[in-house]
Parts: sequence; C-alpha cells; structure tokens
Amino acid sequence: MLRELLIAAAITVAAAPAWAADQAPRPVTTYKAPRAVDGHPSLDGVWTNVSMTNLERDPRWGDTLVLSEEKAAEIEGKNQQLLRLAAKNTDPNATVLDLPADCSGGRVTNCNYNAGWTDPGDTVMRVAGQPRNGYITIPADGRVPMRKGVAPSYGRALPKGLGPSDNPESRALGERCLLSFGNSSGPVMTPGLYNNMYQIVQTRDAVLINVEMVHDARIVRLDTRQHLPATLRPWMGDSIGWWEGETLVVETTNFHPEQVFRGASANLKVTERFTPVSPTRLHYGFWVEDPTVFAQAWGGEYEFTRSAEQVYEYACHEGNYGLTNILSGARMEDKTGVKTAPTNVDQRVAVGEEGEEPN
Repeated sequence: MLRELLIAAAITVAAAPAWAADQAPRPVTTYKAPRAVDGHPSLDGVWTNVSMTNLERDPRWGDTLVLSEEKAAEIEGKNQQLLRLAAKNTDPNATVLDLPADCSGGRVTNCNYNAGWTDPGDTVMRVAGQPRNGYITIPADGRVPMRKGVAPSYGRALPKGLGPSDNPESRALGERCLLSFGNSSGPVMTPGLYNNMYQIVQTRDAVLINVEMVHDARIVRLDTRQHLPATLRPWMGDSIGWWEGETLVVETTNFHPEQVFRGASANLKVTERFTPVSPTRLHYGFWVEDPTVFAQAWGGEYEFTRSAEQVYEYACHEGNYGLTNILSGARMEDKTGVKTAPTNVDQRVAVGEEGEEPN
C-alpha cells in the first residue's frame, strides 16, 4: 500500500505546474557587453521598450508568435498612417465636448488631442530580428492563463458602496501620481501610450531602474538573497537580484496590495532576466507565478533598445487639475442627483488611463 501511495504522489508532483522553476526565455547570443567596475556586464544607460506590440497576441494578426516581414510591414504601414493623421494640428475651435477618441474621419473639431502628447510606437517589437505578435511565449496561445472562474483584472476592487470618485484614495494610482499608468514600472514592465523610457544606474550593491512614467524608481538589491518580511509590501514589490554570467536576474515578491497586475494575488512572484545581446539591444525575459490566480506559470520576452535621449522629469502634479476637477464634478453630481460620469457607477478603478487598452 505504501508503495502505491508513493508512486501516486510522484505522479501528482510530476503532473503539477512547475511554479518554482524560472522558465523565462533565454536569448541565444555570443555578445559580451562592456564591463562595469565590478566585472559584471554594464547595463548603464537609457533604454526604451516603445512598441505597438502588446503583451498578449492580437487575434487580428493571427495566432502565431512570429509574424512574417510582409505582415509586419503591413501592420506598421497602417499604424503610421494613423499616427500621421493624429499628428495634424487640433482645430483651435474645438472644445472638450468636441473631442471623442475617434479620429477616423480626419482631424476636425470632433477629434481628440494630437500625437504631440503621445508616443505609442510605430513599429512591431522584434526579438532576435523576428517581428512578434505579442510578448508572451508560454503558454503556446500567447494569452494570460487565468484559472477557471477568475477573470483578468486591470484595476483594484473597491469596498462595497464606495465609488471611484468618492475621495482621492479611490482614484487610480496614476491619477494620484503614485505609480505608472498601465504597467510601465512593472514588473512585468510593458510599454504604454507614452513615456516609455528607462534609465538604468548600476552599482556593486544595487541596480536602479528609473522609469520615465510617473517618475517611478525601482531599486533592485544585489547584496542579499533574502526578501523583506511578508508584512512589508512596497510599490513595485521587493526586488532582489543576482548575476548569472551575462544576465542580471531579478526576483520580485511582496507587491503592494493596491498594485494589481492582471488580477494577481499577494502570492505573485515575477522573475526577470536582463541580458545585453548587442551594443544597442537588451533582451528582457520574464516569468510570472501565482497559483492562486493563474492556471499555470507564464512568461515571455522582448528587447529594449538603447536610446541617445534623456529621461525627462515627470512633474505629475504641476499644473494638473484633473484629480481636483474629477472630485469636484462628482460632488456636483451628488448635489444635483444627476449622474453623467460613467466612472461613478464603475466599482473598479482602472490602473491604466481611461480609454487606454490595457497592455
């Protein structure tokens, strides 16, 4: 009987998801980056992940990971046409009420603000020169594998009876200038509508990733392999790192409870791998584990491009009356009893910007 139980247990373990195994994609490269003072590869500099490619595959472009060059050229061509339209001057007679998000009819009074304010990218992401239809490589369908009955979430749930415009604390983190819109800061770091620049500052004991969006600063500790106590949950989590040859490996846990990534729970663990593959390209592999929410561990890859530009200050609150106006508008609705803003009946606060498709 004992023998049968041991065999059954072994089969169960073999069939279970390998949650603890880091299966983030590894690049195939012979490139050796310049050395930092401690002898490890230098990741210092400014990098960008700007791209029109999303985390999950776009079903409009098929279900395969790698696109043909012809398909990539077609996608980029159509996108560049839209960007040229969006770059036209906004009609000076336009008012806020004249500015829906649809610019398909041309830049007239019924179009949104122009592309001078945005930088969504005009090229498909390429990895080892191959155009990609998404960043996720595992699972094979390129989608986030949610557990049955669990829906992906792009924002945090509010307590019952509390609306997003009831007070400042119930508004989105980006609106409060606490954390990046979308998931620019990560982990997993993904590009957004604008501000897709990152400055890496590397020392012997720590690596700083300065995120242009909302001036986020991720600090990766290299002097320990021990995470903070579970009760300490900073923004962007607790990141520790170590070197494996040419690769900086970063493991992050202890995420702040208000920082929701695809509906993940407090058990979320993200492993990232940064590997220089050329003087101008930095391979980024990621692996996501949370058995509470995801049906299996999942991951993917893309490549940062080195930039000659600088990271500009993101003075989030300077001259920004958006949060004040949202709350004062909600109080006027409370006073008049006339509800006009859809966010007043929405019980979820989006992490990304309103109208922005989550990446």
